[in-house]
Amino acid sequence: MLNQLIWVILPYLCMAIFVIGHAARFKYDQYSWTAKSSEFIEKKQLKWGSLLFHLGVIPVAGGHFVGLVIPASWLSGIGVNNHIYHIGAVYIGSIFGIMTLIGMLMLTFRRVTRTNVRKLSTASDIIVNFMLLCIVILGCYATLVTNATTPDFDYRQTIAIWFRGLFTLTPDASLMTTVPLAFKMHIILAFLIFAFWPFTRLVHVWSVPITYVSRSYIIYRKHKV
Repeated sequence: MLNQLIWVILPYLCMAIFVIGHAARFKYDQYSWTAKSSEFIEKKQLKWGSLLFHLGVIPVAGGHFVGLVIPASWLSGIGVNNHIYHIGAVYIGSIFGIMTLIGMLMLTFRRVTRTNVRKLSTASDIIVNFMLLCIVILGCYATLVTNATTPDFDYRQTIAIWFRGLFTLTPDASLMTTVPLAFKMHIILAFLIFAFWPFTRLVHVWSVPITYVSRSYIIYRKHKV
């Protein structure tokens, strides 16, 4: 019963909150969609922390997509066997994971130690910072330590199959029984932050300026001829 609650009910509940929450916020509170910037208070730590975090997290997200969404048999079909895959996932993934971790540590340290930044921060800003930090720490630990100490464990034969089952409405909670604790905690926190996402500054990641290039010119002053 507990397995069903954690690995079936919780993910669907978090995904429902994620979708409905975004729709509601966009409809009723879209003017709060962008994140308040604290750049004018402190720039140096923000610049390097944000740069390292974003340069790291984008490849990490791509690696998660390949590992969780694309079946191992498909990758083998194009010549990417287990050995090649794990070189990319563990070694290259670790580099970007550590970049993400350093960036997240810098951003969290800045938010809690800079008085003016902390005063500008809401409770949700601080919670998001620490949740992301914990997720990244657990992800790095699972990649660097758990993978090394439990070489027989293959998340593509357990976590990945369970994860894909969520989207085909056939999740098998029993697949998560033998998953190491670090991976489990990483996944649970990830789903919780998805549920928390629509009510925080994280919504700003969807504010991609798609129409920026084709925008009309802004006339600030017009002189009479």
